[in-house]
Amino acid sequence: MQRANQGSRRALPPTSYLRVYEPLSAFSDADQVLITSTKSADREALEESVAAAAVQRLTRQLSDPFPHQHQETFRKLVITGWDGATHTLYCPDQLATRAILASEQLDGSMRPQLLELLVPSAARAANALRVNEVRFAEDIAHLHTRTATWGIPFGWFVLVHEDDEFELIEDDEELLSTRIYTPLTQALDRARYAAATLAIHAPEMDLLDELTALSEWLLLFDKDSVLELDYGRIASLVWPDDSPHDLRMGIESLSEADMTGAAAAYRRLSSRWLAVRQLARAN
Repeated sequence: MQRANQGSRRALPPTSYLRVYEPLSAFSDADQVLITSTKSADREALEESVAAAAVQRLTRQLSDPFPHQHQETFRKLVITGWDGATHTLYCPDQLATRAILASEQLDGSMRPQLLELLVPSAARAANALRVNEVRFAEDIAHLHTRTATWGIPFGWFVLVHEDDEFELIEDDEELLSTRIYTPLTQALDRARYAAATLAIHAPEMDLLDELTALSEWLLLFDKDSVLELDYGRIASLVWPDDSPHDLRMGIESLSEADMTGAAAAYRRLSSRWLAVRQLARAN
């Protein structure tokens, strides 16, 4: 369990993250130079800095949520291999690219008048001038982070199991996050098995399409990568969380044609997240 300063994190909507950490050799020469030449920050200090910068962007006098003069930052994960040796893996933040993708997602999900208030066309035009098109194309093809606000997509739970390594991050008042780690190859095997089971027994479920997309995404990365499911502040609402277990039991019940067991697992899963969905609507 780690202690952390909560600072700016509570000022932001609860957001969960699915991240891939890759070996140094998987990155370009330029990124390797940046990684090795930059002083490594404590993980929780980095999270606080990222949150503080987000709050600052969102509270500018003139609405403009895009980062200005942003230098890439990398989260670091130290793991112990089967041989007892330690290895360091890295996950780029790719904030500039993710901010553009988020604004495009809003563009397709809200009224134009509201979009103009939140992400003015002038801010989008100014950001377009700042974009490094080569870097943007590279990030789009190799995006290391997926995010979800006020929840966790059920497909993410397929990738982790209840006995995977995890850590709790808390301050003196509440749980700030739970992070679950699993080797990328294991996560990919789990996604493929679940997708194959659904394709046979429940091809109409949206979860099948989600798992297919996740599998294709995981194939983009080095086989020695590690996957991190970061609950963020959602953890304080649901942890300890049996969602990975319930989803696994549901998939196994389907594979055995046990529809009663599958339905029971889905009810447990849905009931657990109902309160979170209600909070999301209230906000």
